[in-house]
Amino acid sequence: MYEKTLSRMHDLLPQIEGMLTKPSRIAIKAKGRILFIDPGDVVTVEAQGNYVLLHRMSGSDLLHESMSTVAEKLRPYGFVRIHRSVLINASFVEEIHPWTTGEYVLRIKGGKEFHVSRTYKKNLHSITPLWFGTDGFRAG
Repeated sequence: MYEKTLSRMHDLLPQIEGMLTKPSRIAIKAKGRILFIDPGDVVTVEAQGNYVLLHRMSGSDLLHESMSTVAEKLRPYGFVRIHRSVLINASFVEEIHPWTTGEYVLRIKGGKEFHVSRTYKKNLHSITPLWFGTDGFRAG
């Protein structure tokens, strides 16, 4: 148990370090201009071919960027990859529903639901550092 906890803390260390040094806003190039946005306003990021679509509270922006690059850059801001084509802002997650197939459905504020692929279900634990009554939750 101690080793598992220590391992989990070690996994979270880069994210904690990033939170301590991250800027309060990010710059994105969209439609020939550079916008400065608060990452907390971004709800989800979805792949659209060779682009990614940032869904914000006030609209959406299409960026010519790979999903893996965006995922890496937004990780310190609390974004979690739940599918090869979807990142979610953990602060917008309301519920996670298990399926009998071993997969999960995640619902965000506003009611939109996303399929969590088996490949990324291990990332569900990074949505929050504190879990109660989830002994049966198998994300690994």
